[in-house]
Amino acid sequence: MTNAAPGIANAAADALILFAHGARDPRWAAPFEAVAAAIGAARPALRVRLAYLECMAPNLPRAGAELVAAGARAVHVVPVFLGAGGHVREDVPRLLDALRRTHPQAAFTLHPAIGEIDAVVQAMARAIVATVEDPR
Repeated sequence: MTNAAPGIANAAADALILFAHGARDPRWAAPFEAVAAAIGAARPALRVRLAYLECMAPNLPRAGAELVAAGARAVHVVPVFLGAGGHVREDVPRLLDALRRTHPQAAFTLHPAIGEIDAVVQAMARAIVATVEDPR
């Protein structure tokens, strides 16, 4: 299991989609691109893609299709949203259902929104406190 992330059994056949909202300003994506690059550096065998709900490319159907075409058999989708609002609760499952129908050879797994993971909440709290205490 070299290079396999926790919960990802075979990184060579697995892929990860970081799913974000999207924005008109391409600079908005910079933090997401940095996260994707850090994951790629930590897990080089894992295919990591960004996908967006709107305003930016690729969208989730295209990113999923490209990963399956490249050989992915298990695609993990992590919404990089602070909370599971309507997009995460309604739009993403609908999009994943369509991907599952179109690509039955691959398993698409939806994970919790990143902002609902306790380690992320704690890291954000520590960063905010550090910023307030030392605002350099």
